[in-house]
Amino acid sequence: MSPSDLETAPVHHVHQVEAPAQNYSPAALWVRFSQGLARPRPAWQVVLWLSLYLLLTTNWPLGNELARIGGAPSAYMPTTIAVGLLALCGSVAFLSLTAWSRWLKPLWFAVVVLAAVVQHYMLAYRVVMDPTMIANALQTDAKEARDLLSWRMAFNVGVVVVPAAMLLWRVRIIRMRFFSNLWRNAALLLLAVVVALGTAVAMNRQLAPLMRNNVHLRYMMNPIASLYSTGAVFIKPLFKRSGKLIPITAGTTLGASYAAQARPPMFVVVVGETARADHFALNGYARDTTPELAKRGVLSYRDVHSCGTNTLVSVPCMFSPLGKQGYESRKDDYENLVDVLQAAGLAVLWLDNQAGCKGVCTRIPNASAFEGLDAATKKALCDGDECLDNVMLNGLDVRIAALPAERRAKGVVLVMHQMGSHGPAYYKRSAPDVKRFQPECKTNALAECGHNELINAYDNSIVQTDRFLADTIDWLKAQSKAYDPAMLYVSDHGESLGEYGLFLHGVPYSFAPEAQKHVPMVTWFSEGMSKRRKLSRSCMEARLDTPLTHDNLYHTVLGLMDVITPTYRPALDALGACRNTG
Repeated sequence: MSPSDLETAPVHHVHQVEAPAQNYSPAALWVRFSQGLARPRPAWQVVLWLSLYLLLTTNWPLGNELARIGGAPSAYMPTTIAVGLLALCGSVAFLSLTAWSRWLKPLWFAVVVLAAVVQHYMLAYRVVMDPTMIANALQTDAKEARDLLSWRMAFNVGVVVVPAAMLLWRVRIIRMRFFSNLWRNAALLLLAVVVALGTAVAMNRQLAPLMRNNVHLRYMMNPIASLYSTGAVFIKPLFKRSGKLIPITAGTTLGASYAAQARPPMFVVVVGETARADHFALNGYARDTTPELAKRGVLSYRDVHSCGTNTLVSVPCMFSPLGKQGYESRKDDYENLVDVLQAAGLAVLWLDNQAGCKGVCTRIPNASAFEGLDAATKKALCDGDECLDNVMLNGLDVRIAALPAERRAKGVVLVMHQMGSHGPAYYKRSAPDVKRFQPECKTNALAECGHNELINAYDNSIVQTDRFLADTIDWLKAQSKAYDPAMLYVSDHGESLGEYGLFLHGVPYSFAPEAQKHVPMVTWFSEGMSKRRKLSRSCMEARLDTPLTHDNLYHTVLGLMDVITPTYRPALDALGACRNTG
């Protein structure tokens, strides 16, 4: 072929078909994402993706705690991945039971909301959602619940809930036959169990000591731990206790001191709230948080420990004849201290400035301190429907006079249940004129406050308790012409104020810090009561460092009131060794 032939040869042009350019604009991506969501999907697939979403968005406290415990990333990352896989498998296993139809969307949404709320409180207050914490939360009234709400909570919850709500709203669920859906759900459940077991076996050397030494980690797996704890609160009681009430009042009588008494006894038991023994100046605290009590000749016991770390456990336990171990292992419910006092013929009254008496006062006269208040008292002592504890002294003479006269003639026992230092809104627990420590934290979002501000707000609440107890003693002194009065104060549990990264209370007792278990106990006796029961002050002063617990309250009150009953144990009477000693 010659060059001329090449020049004249026709040129055939190949026209390539160009693919349309991809549009990666946000609007286009959103359209494709929305179209993908609208594509019908089986319920098991939605559950799988939802479980992964919950793992990534609601388990930051768990990750933070694993990092804190583990040290260097090379040490804790494999364990973190293993624990995360266990948490994922737990969520998949639970949600596989709900993977049926679009009508389960509200339940899935509720799980997301629960997980988001739980994460907020774990991050804000370093709590864990074990069964006792869930039970305590369910017992919280509207007044206490308001203190836990904040804009920070709304934001933290919204960040998790809003995207999930949009996704659940848009996604379409394929309708499947029952048995077809059943075997797929069963397969998903089996897969989750197999993966969890495989992970536990493969990482047993790392996971076993980690979980044994850090029991709280198992209650930080979100949301499966909260779902388990909530279920335990409602289901376990059905199997643990019969629901019947075991009487203990048979054979109860008044002792010899009542035979020819000049005046009947009047004993006030103050159940404190969230007070720490190490924040009472009476016990050696550097700040003068108890100036009024120090002027009134009280005795402060320095080594007292609570039955529980939350009100729901501690209050019934301290009034129980069973003691901590017996109370926790009981199969039935039992009558308690106030039942015994009433059976002896005494006039008994429970007065509450809290969210109820946790079942202790259901069989005796009881009242809320907020009821029947006049406008002037509400203005002076209350903020909305929440009042300072001094409100319980308002109209107290009238309340006592309303008790049966024949009982009052024998003796009166009054139980006053404080609001005390209930958090996180500590700044609400003290009047302006007792706020000795400034500046104080003035929000319930404790993470927004400096540590000193938090301590100031808490210590001011202790100063308010000091004033309330001093005013109670003054009120009792005014009763001395008609009665032989005395008072015993003990807090239900303590409080964490940032130590070890913990706030509030409710950590499971076995690994709760000392701050949540070491509580103050203060007594005051009039001259009439001291003579009546032959109490030796020098003996009592010598025993202020004797180790005591809530187990001692039941027997100490019965001993002081000279109530004879088969359940009384002299060895647990904190005052028994100091009576009749001259």
